[in-house]
Amino acid sequence: MACLNTSGRGKMQSIQNSRIAKTQAFFADKEGFLCNLVKEISSACKSAEKKGLRPCFRLNLTSDLPWENIRCHDGQTIFEKFPQVQFYDYTKGFKRMERYLNGKMPRNYHLTFSRSESNDKHARLVLAMGGNVAVVFRNELPKQWEKRKVIDGDESDLRFKDPQGCVVGLVEKGDAKKDSSGFVVTL
Repeated sequence: MACLNTSGRGKMQSIQNSRIAKTQAFFADKEGFLCNLVKEISSACKSAEKKGLRPCFRLNLTSDLPWENIRCHDGQTIFEKFPQVQFYDYTKGFKRMERYLNGKMPRNYHLTFSRSESNDKHARLVLAMGGNVAVVFRNELPKQWEKRKVIDGDESDLRFKDPQGCVVGLVEKGDAKKDSSGFVVTL
């Protein structure tokens, strides 16, 4: 469930296919998927503890599942089962982001709003509310967008470490280089 930073089109496609397969596995056998997820997180926590590290997980890689509402067979969410773990995700769901910004999400779950061609108005609203917004830019990152500092989101995927109220800038990659829908911001 960890996020990998890789290069190379073939390798990226393989990783993307793996992420899609995991999402499909969730819908095909939710209970089995959650059991495996709990085992993977438990194992990673033990390994991290031995190394003196705090584990962190990004649960949504190709999906935007509301993990705060997904319960394991014992009735607990992943966040309740692992309160010592930092979880984080991107979301295009404005209502989810609004709940996060209003403190109505688990304390160990961080969300960054993901701007797209169809939610630009909501992205600007999230910034006005003090949230972070990920924006894909053409060719290079600007210093500011919507009067907010742009940080380089390609340096790290650990969004929970970002300063509050910033724009997480990403330079277009892969198919996004050909985008004409408005998903990629051209300045």
